[in-house]
Amino acid sequence: MMDPQSAQPQTESSRSRKALLRRLIDYIAMPASRVAPQDRSMGGDILLDMLFHATDEDRQLCASRLRETREAPRRVLRYLAQCQFEVARPLLEDNESFDASDLTQIVDQVTLEHRLAIAGRKRVPAVVCDRLIAIGETHVLRTLISNKGAEFSEIAMDRLVEESRAENSFCAEIIRREELRPAQAMAMFWWSDPVTRRTILQRFAADRIEMIEMCSDVFAMASEEGWIDPVARKALQLIERRQRNRAAIDKSPYESLEDAVDSAELQGITPELGHEIGYLSGVKPITVEKILNDPGGEGIAVVCKATGLKRDYLKKLWAASGRDLTRPDGTADPQFEYVHETFDLLTVAKAQTTLRYWNWSLSSTYSPGQANSGIDQQEANDEQAYSTSRRTAQLIFGS
Repeated sequence: MMDPQSAQPQTESSRSRKALLRRLIDYIAMPASRVAPQDRSMGGDILLDMLFHATDEDRQLCASRLRETREAPRRVLRYLAQCQFEVARPLLEDNESFDASDLTQIVDQVTLEHRLAIAGRKRVPAVVCDRLIAIGETHVLRTLISNKGAEFSEIAMDRLVEESRAENSFCAEIIRREELRPAQAMAMFWWSDPVTRRTILQRFAADRIEMIEMCSDVFAMASEEGWIDPVARKALQLIERRQRNRAAIDKSPYESLEDAVDSAELQGITPELGHEIGYLSGVKPITVEKILNDPGGEGIAVVCKATGLKRDYLKKLWAASGRDLTRPDGTADPQFEYVHETFDLLTVAKAQTTLRYWNWSLSSTYSPGQANSGIDQQEANDEQAYSTSRRTAQLIFGS
């Protein structure tokens, strides 16, 4: 119990502590021209020790004063940034002194509100984005995706695309990110809304003209060798100008791709006929199944444009897959009209690139367990760890 005679000195001491705290805050907030670094560092040590015993009101005052002070000792800033959110907020939102290491440390020690403020900062370094994305809070991810100052690594973008499977509202924002790569966009296509799908088809498909010209002599070499090298054959299939599979036509019971679609219109698409249409179109069964069973139907427009099928065959293939061309009242079905418009907007070259990306990734064999086993245990040339097609397949099918 306190001695009654010591009560007055204790009261005086409390006032002096409050005054000293404010003086130290003012001192730390002074410009670099007035305080030497070593003096500011010592003042920061004393201030930090006092902040441990201060009230939230005092800490909030300190954080507000140091909001735009770049010279403040970072250990003081880190402490305040991990206090309750009302204290931390001005520093997390505006102070530019924090480096990536500071922010990464803070992220793991604070609340959702703190992480939201970090995600909305003027600049969020890639390593901080990686950590925030790994935590996986929906509101934080949405803030990050819409923040132009957030820096995403390729691995982070893979994770965001994967998250967008469950949170479709991410797709429209992710599509605006400069870091998004064609393979990632093509994977995200399958669960995106119609507007985002159209953007993907128009923006992320290459026309391959320069690549075709540069590799033109290699096609002749591979042909002379009888296409015996499977790696070269696979790569050239992605590059070449033709889409239809001429070898498949020679083996097919149908005279042409058009003939197969005509049959499908009459009898509906059976699994066997669907596969045959895929072979004639130069894609594998899993790819054509994905396209024909996709609710949106834009993939049908891609197949028709890529293979040179005319508009009438777009209608035939649409109807053959069990979709309506008209409403019950006789007016045109709006979804078909939208897909028909997509067909008109696509160029043949870009449609071919899109179809080949899909075929490349959808038909890639991979083991989900191996796909997540870690690059550090893989050889540097391990296709499982580094292949774009396999990473894209993992995004499409999930892990």
